[in-house]
Formats: sequence, C-alpha cells, structure tokens
Amino acid sequence: MTFPLHVSDEVRALAPGFGYVAVEAYGLANGPSDEAGSALLDAAARRLAERLDGRAPQDDPHIAAWRAAYTAFGSKPSRTRNSAEALAKRALADGGLPRINRLVDLYNAISVAHLIPVGGEDLDHIRGGMRLVRATGAEPFATAAGGEQVVEHPEPGEVVWCDDEGVTCRRWNWRQGVRTRLTDSSVNALFLLERMAPMSVAELTAAAAELAEALEKTCPGARVEVGEPRLFD
Repeated sequence: MTFPLHVSDEVRALAPGFGYVAVEAYGLANGPSDEAGSALLDAAARRLAERLDGRAPQDDPHIAAWRAAYTAFGSKPSRTRNSAEALAKRALADGGLPRINRLVDLYNAISVAHLIPVGGEDLDHIRGGMRLVRATGAEPFATAAGGEQVVEHPEPGEVVWCDDEGVTCRRWNWRQGVRTRLTDSSVNALFLLERMAPMSVAELTAAAAELAEALEKTCPGARVEVGEPRLFD
C-alpha cells in the first residue's frame, strides 16, 4: 500500500472504536451499470434482509455505534445518516438500490451485504494524501445542486475526509464530493471500508477481501492491494 492516509488525534479521541481497511486498485475498467453489478446489488439486499431479520438498520449494533459517533461531533444521525445506514434503508425499500456505474455498484453491494460504510475515490483526482479531521469550517467542498457544481463548506467541528485541495467527503462518510468520485472513466481507485466497534477485525477484513475479489473478477488484469487494518481502539 502506497497511498498516505492519516487519522487526526481529535478524531481518535472522538471515536476510539474507529478503524478502517484501505484497498488500492490500479488498471480498472469502469463503465455504465450492467447485469452483473445489478445481480450483486440484488444479492446484497437479500443478505442484508437475512442479517437484520426484520429489524431496522439503526437497530444493528454496528449502525448504532456509527450513530453515536455522529452524535458526538454534533450531527443528527436520523437526519444525516452514515452511508451504510442510508444504503441499507434504500435496499430494504420498494425502489431498491440505485445503479450508478460498475465500480460504485460493486462497492455499494459490499457495503450493504456487510452493513459497513464503503467509499470509493478516484486516485487520479486526489491531491496529496487524505486526512480524517475535524473541520475548521473554511475548507471547500465541491458538490452539485440543481445540476450545477457548487462549493459548500463543512460546519466547524464536523468530521471530514480531505486532501490538499479540500473536503472529499462530509460528515465522515455521509456525502462524497464530485471532484474525486468514481466516474465511467476512472481507472485507479482507493476504497475505504470503515468500522466502529463492535464490528470485529475479522468482519472488517472479510468485507475487504470480498471487495478485492469482486474487483479482480469485474476488472481482469487490475492490480488490487489490500492494506492492513488500522484500528484506533
């Protein structure tokens, strides 16, 4: 693993049960959503339903831990849900999961199946390393509104992922920016799988291994590297 990632002391103190695994992939072949990706999403929704067994996503201990972390930095977890909970709710709804593109569909399927936040960033659009910090409120965040690209700013104290150019994801893993998202032309990517205790290291690494296997199957010839788990318990 070569891409630099850093978690600030402030974030470590806020959520000591946090941890992640990074997966780097090079030479990918992305494109529009296809039948294989759709099948992965449908299977993930079935796995989620079996896991929850009638419970709501927020009643799962892992999602409850994420809600507690969001509350700790001043975010209302029922209003701005972590990405795993938001996807899980869509997976269980009548409309089902959205289809975005091959790579996004793939990592969304892993997120839903394992009930874990997973993000994907285009390595060719990241400037410098990525850092998980509490925002000052001055950092730029490129997003879209009404079909136009606009620049917003996080709230002071909000937990954000950022690089040298600005915020890449607001409220930890709530909303990704448009600058580094995976598009049909993306070929090199960084995937982050994030956990809170009580999710075990074995569960975290199993999700990362499944993601790596799916990437290799979907993109033959790609080079996929799975990093060691980073835990801040």
